[in-house]
Amino acid sequence: MDEAVELSSIRARSPQPPEPVTPAATVNDDEKSCRKSLEMVETGPAEGSGSQSGEVPSKAVSAVTPASRRLARIQFATLCWTLFLAGWNDGTTGPLLPRIQKVYHVGFAVVSLIFIFNCVGFLTAAATNVWLTDRLGFGKVMVIGSLAQVVGYALEAPAPPFPVFVLGYAINGFGLGLQDAGSNGFVASLKENAAIKMGILHAIYGVGALCSPLVATQFAQLNRWSFHYLVSLAVALLNTILLVAVFRFKDQDYCLSQIGQAPSHEGPSGTDSNGSKYKQMFRLRTLHLMAIFILIYVGVEVTLGGWIVTYVINLRGGGPDSGYISSGFFGGLTLGRVGLLWVNHKIGERRAIFIYAIIAIGLELVVWLVPSLIGGAVAVSFVGVLLGPIYPIVMNHAGRVLPPWLLTGSIGWIAGFGQAGSAVLPFMTGALASRVGIKSLQPLLVSMMGFMVFLWALVPNTPRRIE
Repeated sequence: MDEAVELSSIRARSPQPPEPVTPAATVNDDEKSCRKSLEMVETGPAEGSGSQSGEVPSKAVSAVTPASRRLARIQFATLCWTLFLAGWNDGTTGPLLPRIQKVYHVGFAVVSLIFIFNCVGFLTAAATNVWLTDRLGFGKVMVIGSLAQVVGYALEAPAPPFPVFVLGYAINGFGLGLQDAGSNGFVASLKENAAIKMGILHAIYGVGALCSPLVATQFAQLNRWSFHYLVSLAVALLNTILLVAVFRFKDQDYCLSQIGQAPSHEGPSGTDSNGSKYKQMFRLRTLHLMAIFILIYVGVEVTLGGWIVTYVINLRGGGPDSGYISSGFFGGLTLGRVGLLWVNHKIGERRAIFIYAIIAIGLELVVWLVPSLIGGAVAVSFVGVLLGPIYPIVMNHAGRVLPPWLLTGSIGWIAGFGQAGSAVLPFMTGALASRVGIKSLQPLLVSMMGFMVFLWALVPNTPRRIE
């Protein structure tokens, strides 16, 4: 009996062989480990493991939650308001142009200097956007742009001497260029429904351009015509407040991480310097083709919306309410950017641009050759419908064919060229009108639309390596 107890005691003290691990147990452990790793990637480091300040590092990505989805909607709505202001700004000049000429006693060529100074601001924004964004960050650059617009409208509101008035357009153009580049780059970087959001974003631009002529036409008939810029100033101040409250001066990576999206624009070489970015961007033939295309497109859009009022008054016998034709054009632009989304998807976005541009050329020939006020107004509205989808389609196409690590800077460059086009072509129109009359408007528009078709045929449909 004592021997049996002693034997059992020895067995208890001796090391036992490990139990065999079944494959099922191994799989379950691996699955748990993978899930834990994925949670770490999505949510970032655990609380207390990061910096003592508690601020989320730029590389950490928040989990997608109802709160982050709500924040994503708020961010998008804020950018939509920024584009509303851009549309409001572009729709303002047309109805006020005859009154500006009368008040300052200037002809077509001199009044077109407002477009040239606007162009200087846009080009400055396009040239400095990447440099500023890399040093200051997306949020700060957007606020700088919005404050520049506030200063521009404050200069224009009291109807100062003409040189100061056009200086306001230059400052305004700089601010608008920075914000346009940042907004387009941010939305193009989104992973979820980027094409639809880009269409909505630029439809809101059209809403702004639709509303502005309705207000500007009324102010154009008042003694205090320049007080229209006080309304613009109020819109710009609200835009500044929203940008500060929503983006809080943070960079784009941080803002994307807050809505559960990781950054995707680091280059394969591991370098992220400004010089390297500029060199890579400027080697992209596709980028330059798209920039020139957008320059012509935006130039046609703003020239038609801006000078059509003068054209109708001088050649078609329109009255002071002719400014509403500009609203009809921008209203068509808005409708086209939303209503033709399904058509773009059905026939393909690349083919859609060819079809829309060719039909728009035909309608522009109607405005040119048929001496009818009502017929011309209706045709101009339909031209707006057809031109509307082109800009967001090009931005979506840029997201497909340009390197992702260069996308934000490239879209900023394209958008900056577009804003420059909104100054160059209207100025060309004014210069031609001072020599041969406003009848030169339609031949210029038709030729530029034909050039657009040619340029789009040169833009590749697939990504190309950096030459």
